[in-house]
Amino acid sequence: MDMKNNPRFMLAVLFLSLFLKAHICHGADTISANQSLSGDQTIVSAGGIFEMGFHKPGNSSNYYICMWYKNIPVRTLVWVANREEPVSDRFSSELRISDGNLVLLNESKTPIWSTNVSSTTSSSVEAVLGDDGNLVLKDIGSNSPRTVWQSFDHPAHTWLPGSKIGYNNITKKNQRLISWKNNDDPAPGLFSLELEISTSSYIILWNRSQKYWSSGPWNEDTKIFDWVPEMNLNYIYDFEFVANENESYFKYSVKNNSPTSRFVMDVSGQIKQQNWMPANGWNLFWSQPRQQCEVYAFCGPYGTCNQKSLPFCNCLTGFEKESQNDWDLGDFSGGCKRKTKLQCGNNVSSVDHKGDKDKFLQMPGMSLPKQSVTVGSAAECESTCLNNCSCTAYALDNNDCLIWIGGFLDLKLSDDQSTGKTLYVRLAASELPSPKKNNGIVIGVVVGGAAGLAVLLGLIVFLILRQRKKALGPGKIVEGSLMAFDYRYLQNATKNFSERLGGGGFGSVFKGTLPDSTVIAVKQLESVSQGEKQFRTEVSTIGTIQHVNLVRLRGFCSEGTKRLLVYDYMSNGSLDSHIFRDKTSNILDWKSRYQIALGTARGLFYLHEKCRDCIIHCDIKPENILLDAEFCPKVADFGLAKLVGRDFSRVLTTMRGTRGYLAPEWISGVAITAKADVYSYGMMLFEFVSGRRNSEQSEDGKVTFFPGWAANIIIEGGDVLSLLDPSLERNADVQELTKVCRIACWCVQEDETRRPSMAQVVQILEGVMDVNLPPVPRALQVFVDNQENVIFYTDSSSTKSSQTRSNTSTASSQAKSTTSSVNSTS
Repeated sequence: MDMKNNPRFMLAVLFLSLFLKAHICHGADTISANQSLSGDQTIVSAGGIFEMGFHKPGNSSNYYICMWYKNIPVRTLVWVANREEPVSDRFSSELRISDGNLVLLNESKTPIWSTNVSSTTSSSVEAVLGDDGNLVLKDIGSNSPRTVWQSFDHPAHTWLPGSKIGYNNITKKNQRLISWKNNDDPAPGLFSLELEISTSSYIILWNRSQKYWSSGPWNEDTKIFDWVPEMNLNYIYDFEFVANENESYFKYSVKNNSPTSRFVMDVSGQIKQQNWMPANGWNLFWSQPRQQCEVYAFCGPYGTCNQKSLPFCNCLTGFEKESQNDWDLGDFSGGCKRKTKLQCGNNVSSVDHKGDKDKFLQMPGMSLPKQSVTVGSAAECESTCLNNCSCTAYALDNNDCLIWIGGFLDLKLSDDQSTGKTLYVRLAASELPSPKKNNGIVIGVVVGGAAGLAVLLGLIVFLILRQRKKALGPGKIVEGSLMAFDYRYLQNATKNFSERLGGGGFGSVFKGTLPDSTVIAVKQLESVSQGEKQFRTEVSTIGTIQHVNLVRLRGFCSEGTKRLLVYDYMSNGSLDSHIFRDKTSNILDWKSRYQIALGTARGLFYLHEKCRDCIIHCDIKPENILLDAEFCPKVADFGLAKLVGRDFSRVLTTMRGTRGYLAPEWISGVAITAKADVYSYGMMLFEFVSGRRNSEQSEDGKVTFFPGWAANIIIEGGDVLSLLDPSLERNADVQELTKVCRIACWCVQEDETRRPSMAQVVQILEGVMDVNLPPVPRALQVFVDNQENVIFYTDSSSTKSSQTRSNTSTASSQAKSTTSSVNSTS
């Protein structure tokens, strides 16, 4: 039979060719010269880590050639090829090899993006997607294939492990990260991260020109940038900074069995370091600048940024949003526009048709915008601005008059209201009430008061009823990724608060699940006395605090008397379940305990010294140290002292198990400082070592107090390994164990001025500083009997053996011969 003339055979060949054309690239990691990518076709890296194809981000109607993580359920883009040239029909567009380049052709078969390099012949070039997220264009025509182009040299907004961000001294090109325009548009936005050669620092720029953040120079000794202490994560990352005659760059790598990691130049103008945790989604380790309002011109022209409010951005009185749609997408760069034109621009007299001149809105406590012009004296400042039609605002700075010509940027509320300046913003007369009309306004208000009140009450009732009828939803997304949740929504998410994870004096914590399968922890707060506005202000402040060793706050609920906080769920629970003989949990080895102690110290150091205002936790204990999927420690419940308010001390002292961590100053009633947290941390360190509670009662009724025993052995130079949790079978680094015990003894000194700061603790644990032999903490008195059973009592005990007094005296005399400095050597 002549197969060529067989209709069935020809039909089969036709279908087979169409099938191969549609699927030739699906699943492979390579685009060869005779292949193309179109429609729903994708390529996948050999190990199944990354995938690339056409994708439509967010609610956009456009398609882009994108790269994303293959196995992460939330599609997360790491690279976009045609950021500025989208296509509308992915089936009519194709990505192919053409003339030695990788080229994207749109619906009209017009090239809109290309790798734009020269090669030998088209048939000798192929594009390969690697498991590191690098798309490499290779010339395989010679005996030794060479790379002619790679996506790592052309990053978008994401910085992946192994890639470089730096400056090429030969080509004079700066590899930089550039933010998206908004959450739906990957076009280059206003914010970029790049290397500043003159200072060997990484900087963030607004509009590629205005610098507003710097990492500080690279420190070869500590292997971090000076102004980014959060980089102290050597148990997760390896960092490398290279500077030679050819190039200068920085790159990082993730150690084995660590989570998927990425740095993102976000649309918020912040550089964010995130890790993927299967149980919690993308976990934000840290971001810089730390405060949203530190981002230059974040709220655009005539927009004002207030770090203490949600949302952060608002328009000035007399102004409205330039584009509501852009603001909804997280792009505030368009700022605000005037509701009413200035009269000065319409006629020479600067007087409107009612005879009123332009007026000035007084805004006290402001950080003044840049780009001002100094003119005249303070006495003539207002008239000088009023007579200049281009003048939009003025301010008095000592005896100088500052004016702003045209629109102004970066207007924000000062962090310190007492040092802020008063800015006078020019408005049309109709936007501000005239003093001459005040009497008429008062009369009108009085006359219409009764009727207006009735209408208002009716409206309130109507809105309440209407709100109750609304379909149940999660709530409102607010600035800084915080969400204001509805109470009934959280009721459903937690199955009516049925699965309790734990609790204390602040309230109980319940496990919940969001519709997208994200697991959360919901804390029902008790004893919260302040009003809703103050509560929201405090929550917004806490929500901006981000660090790898602090639990991330996702959102909150504030409805009537109901106050709830929503956190990331920590799959490995709290520290106490791992060190206090919980048979369902794995016993932590010494290396893990040391890293948890270090991470906890870093979190407290951040709260004490790196936040705008010092935050004292006031309740450090193993129950408040949570562990994520990688056993990275997260300090939880920070900031709750501010939320609970005046009743906090009563709540704290009645919490079960907390008294063992209270510093002596709590009992004496003096003002509490950050050193109260240091004391609690020291008491917790003893439990890291022993694997049991500091105070335990034996079967014969005797109370053992481990810190006293530990202090005695440390000071007398005894067997340090005898202090170790028996389950570790003396398997620990003796130097590290000694260091931890010495730190603990210093931290629990009765005199808070002798306790180290958390910054010093971090430096000691990191090996930057040494720690001297500590004096005996006065409250720890030791008893040792003939069988070497150790019984410990406080000073209030009425029975003390002569042997104990001898031991204590010896230890005290040794302590007096040592220095009281905790930071003796560096």
